[in-house]
Amino acid sequence: MTKHNLFFLFAVALSAVTACTPTEKQLKDRATELCRYIPDHELLTESRDHLTEDFYSVLDTMFNHLPDDEELDHEWLYYFVTGNGGTIADYEVQSVEKTDPTHAIATILVRQKWDDGSFDAATDIEEHRLYMECVRGKWLMADFDEHKADCIRHIAIYRRDQAMREAMGDYLIREIGSQYMQGEFCVPTIIEVAQEANRFYCDCQVDWYKLIGDTLKGISGGNHSGCMTLVEHEGAWQVTAFEQTIDGARYEASAKHIFGKHYDIYCNIHSNHSIGETCRLMQLRKYVRSHRLNAYYYQDYGWPAKPIFE
Repeated sequence: MTKHNLFFLFAVALSAVTACTPTEKQLKDRATELCRYIPDHELLTESRDHLTEDFYSVLDTMFNHLPDDEELDHEWLYYFVTGNGGTIADYEVQSVEKTDPTHAIATILVRQKWDDGSFDAATDIEEHRLYMECVRGKWLMADFDEHKADCIRHIAIYRRDQAMREAMGDYLIREIGSQYMQGEFCVPTIIEVAQEANRFYCDCQVDWYKLIGDTLKGISGGNHSGCMTLVEHEGAWQVTAFEQTIDGARYEASAKHIFGKHYDIYCNIHSNHSIGETCRLMQLRKYVRSHRLNAYYYQDYGWPAKPIFE
C-alpha cells in the first residue's frame, strides 16, 4: 500500500472520529433535528436518511408491510408520543449523554400543543429517551423508548400467528369445505377466541362462492366452532386435531367442555352477528385481493348483495 493510500485511509478515519465527537451543543442540536423523524401516527419517507438501517427496517415493516386491521392492532406504535386527541407533540431536548464514542442517549421532554400553538394544560410533560448512534460519521436515531425490541417481538408474534392461521385455513378448506356443495372459491373465516400455546380456540365459518359478474354468490357454508391443535415441524404449522361443538341439544354442553374458561368470551363472539360479519368481510376482502379476483360484491342466498370494499 502506497503512502498516499495510507494517508487517505488515515484522513477518512480521522474524519469519522471527528464527526462522532461533536460538542455537547452540536449533539443536542442533532438530537433536536432527529425529533422531527420520531414516528408519530406515520413513518415519514425521509426518515430513512435519519434512522439507522435496522431501526428503519423494523418500523417500515410495522407501518407499511403489515395489514392495519383488527387482526393486527398495533395502535400503540402509531401513538409513540401523542394520542388520538388532535394535539401535536412539542419536543425539547433536555440533555444528551454519550455512553461511548458512537452511542448517545438524549432525554426528550414532550408537551402536547394545539394547532394554534397553545399548549394543552391538561396533559403532563412526558419524558422520553431517544437513542443515537454514529454511523459513517453521521449521528442517527437508533431507537426510541426501546420500541425497537417491541417491534421485533410484535412482528415475530404476528408472523407466527399468520402461519398458524394459514394452516387452519387450509385445514378448514380441505377437511370441512369438502363436506359442502362446492362452488369456485372456498373462503374460511377464523375468529380467535383464545390461544394457549399450540391450542387455538376459535369460531369459524366456511363458505363456498361462485363468481357471477362482479359478485361472489354464496353457494353453501356453515359454522364450525371449537379448538384446533397445531404442531410446528421445520417451520411449517399443521392442524392435528379439531374438536368441534355438537349441533342440537348437546351444543351448550359441548361448547362449555371445549372452551372451558373461555366459554363466556366465545358466547359473546358467537352470538354477536356483527362481529362475525365484520370478520367475514375482512377475510373475504383479503382473499379477493390475494387472488386478484374481479369481485366487488358478495351475496348470500335470499339477501341483497353487499360491497366487499368500502
